[in-house]
Amino acid sequence: MYSIFKAAGILQRSYTTKSIMEKKKLVVLTGAGISAESGLRTFRDSDGLWEGYDIQEVATPRAWKRNPQLVLDFYNMRRKDVAKAEPNAAHKALAALESGFDVTIITQNIDDLHERAGSTRVLHLHGEIFKMRSERNEELVYEIRNDIVLGDVADDKAQLRPHIVWFEEPVPMIELAAVIAAEADIFVVIGTSLVVYPAAGLVHYVAPFVPKFIIDKNIPEISSLKSLTVIEKPATEGVKDLIKMLEEIK
Repeated sequence: MYSIFKAAGILQRSYTTKSIMEKKKLVVLTGAGISAESGLRTFRDSDGLWEGYDIQEVATPRAWKRNPQLVLDFYNMRRKDVAKAEPNAAHKALAALESGFDVTIITQNIDDLHERAGSTRVLHLHGEIFKMRSERNEELVYEIRNDIVLGDVADDKAQLRPHIVWFEEPVPMIELAAVIAAEADIFVVIGTSLVVYPAAGLVHYVAPFVPKFIIDKNIPEISSLKSLTVIEKPATEGVKDLIKMLEEIK
């Protein structure tokens, strides 16, 4: 498992065998709802747009092929937005849970707010805004803090693009995420509509008897799940309730 995590770029923590066995595996799936409270909008607003853009124009391989400049402009703006945003109380509370649990965050978000809040094991399903990669070879990935411009190339001389999993593209980290979900002692869902697949299907890899919690202002239809506790609140408020409940099962 270490080699898989290393390949995924997930920071490893040094535990003794005893400390690992003492801590329950807490797996948290987060979505746009947690970052929205830090001022980052989601494309799933009522108008179906993402910061005023149709996602088909900025978040698909066809959009990239048709108008790469527009796509780069869009993600360059998103990068600036994320740089200005700050982790909120929910991000920080999840990071603090590492003192009592073996925590892995699986996030659908492309921002780095979990990492900046202090979480040390974060798996990004849909890519990372502060990374870019070759449009030809997805293994050639680089850090980026400024803008990507046309003419910026990777080591293979191909144009650099955002390291984002666009709609209509496969999700490379989903198999690892499924393994992590299946090993959970406790599974938490925060701020996601559970309608974007394959990420939404991760809840079905969790064993039926495992305690599950879902925190969201608008609870999605998940009546088929067993051992479920629903917390119908925004992330920053709901995580407070979660922490109290976790104390009872730790």
